[in-house]
Formats: sequence, C-alpha cells, structure tokens
Amino acid sequence: MSASDLLAAWDAHLTQSLRRSPHTVRAYLSAARRLLHARGIASWDALAAIEAHDLRAHIAVRRADGIANASAARELSALKALVAFARGKSGDPNPSSPRLRGPRIKKGLPRPVTPDEAVNLADLIDGTAGEDWIGARDRAVLLLMYGSGLRIAEALSLNASDAPLSETLMVTGKGGKQRLVPILPITREAVAEYAKACPWPLPTNEPLFRGAKGGPLSQGMVQKAMAKARRALGLPDTATPHALRHSFATHLLSAGADLRSLQELLGHASLGSTQIYTKVDAASMLENYRKAHPRAGK
Repeated sequence: MSASDLLAAWDAHLTQSLRRSPHTVRAYLSAARRLLHARGIASWDALAAIEAHDLRAHIAVRRADGIANASAARELSALKALVAFARGKSGDPNPSSPRLRGPRIKKGLPRPVTPDEAVNLADLIDGTAGEDWIGARDRAVLLLMYGSGLRIAEALSLNASDAPLSETLMVTGKGGKQRLVPILPITREAVAEYAKACPWPLPTNEPLFRGAKGGPLSQGMVQKAMAKARRALGLPDTATPHALRHSFATHLLSAGADLRSLQELLGHASLGSTQIYTKVDAASMLENYRKAHPRAGK
C-alpha cells in the first residue's frame, strides 16, 4: 500500500459516503497529503497510530508556515476525521479521532452587499463579458445565489434538466441535505436567456452551466468574473460570490423573515449557523442610524 492508495480511499469516502462538497474534498485531501508526506505514512495502521501530540506538532509547523487560526482549525478538523477513518480501516470497532482542541478563532460577521450592488454586479458581469452567452451565464449564476441563497457549488451543480426553472427548486446541499428554495422571476428569466444563448448542447443529465470550451463551469471562473465586476464598481474585496448568499439572508431577515424559515432556506444544519445573521442585521441598522440620524455622531 502507498500514500496514494490511502488518499484514493479517503477521497472515495468523502465523495461517495459522506457526499462532501468538491471544495471540502479538495481541502481535506490537501491536508491529508501534507500529513502523509511529512510523516512518511503509507499504511492505515501507521495513520491510525497518530495521536493528539503528533497532530499538535504538525499544526505547529503549519502555523510557523504562516497559516491563520481559522485555516489551522479547519486543517486540524480534517486531520482528526482522517485519523478516525484510518482507525476504522485498521479494525477498530469504535474508531474515534484524537482528543485535541483547535486554535481559537473569532467568528467574523458576513459582509453582505446591498440589493442595488447585487443587481449592479450581475448586470455589469453580463454587459462586460467577452461573449454574450458567457455574460448571460454569469448573470444567471449570480442571481441564483442572491435571489435564492444558493452556495456557488449548488448553483453550478444544476443539471440541464432543471431548466426551465419553475417558482421553486429542490437543491441538494452539504451532506446531501435537500431543501426547497424560491426562484424569483428575474432569475428564471436569466437562466432561460442563458440556456437559449448557450452554444453548447445541454443534454438533460449534464451540467446546465458550461465553460467557454463546453465543459462544466468552474467556481474559479465565476469568482474571476465577480472580482472584475467589483473592481469596476469600486466595491471591497469582501464582495465575493458567497457574499451574495449572505446578502440573501440579511435582506430576508430585514424584511421580517423568522430564523427557522431562514435556516430552511439556507440549508443550515443548526440554528446557530443562522443566528449570526441577526448580528449582521443589527450592525446594518446601526450603520444606517449613524448615517441618517442628525445627532448620531454627537
């Protein structure tokens, strides 16, 4: 057995058994690859023998390389899951991960864009693309994230069979959890315009959104288009594709949506993940107050 065999099995477990997102799989595999290489591990038994002090030393080296607390915490979580998996593969009937706390991280607030900024971003991306169909494609993807709260991976996972979109859409999110999301008329129209303009065949069982050469559209291309548009509009670096999902949540909360409904729409496993948006909304209201009230600064 080799390190490559271990990584292949870990990849299959994450992708097929746990149904992790492509982004999570890439991150977990990268963390596993670094650990296996650093310690010369090439068997399940050797990996299962990793203890808390080993992981602590490994993360210390990573911290010395310059990674932040949040990145170190994510990597430690990935490696603990890997060791638990290895212990199961080695015959442990009750495999567990090493008991080790990650570094403390301060949970920052999401930085939503305003409704006008969201629409301006989508329209600018549409109007400045090298080809009309590519502009229509990127606009449709951004409107799915802003109008329906989809993660970028969820938007790009849609198949051609999902079009034309109806008033609601069943989305499969993290962990294979399904949820029903609303689709605004402007989003339905944008997806229809893209599908009509797309020069590539769109068989029903294949991805709806295509790259310039006809393959599945990558997250990187959407992020690149968004970065170009936000620079043109003078928006901060926090105006990322994922910020559109934050905006969806914040604006719904401002309009009176309750947390439980918002949790369902976002596909959060716990209400705690959704409650952060109450802080975002409070911060937004305070900022508006300071700008508008004649005595707020006195």
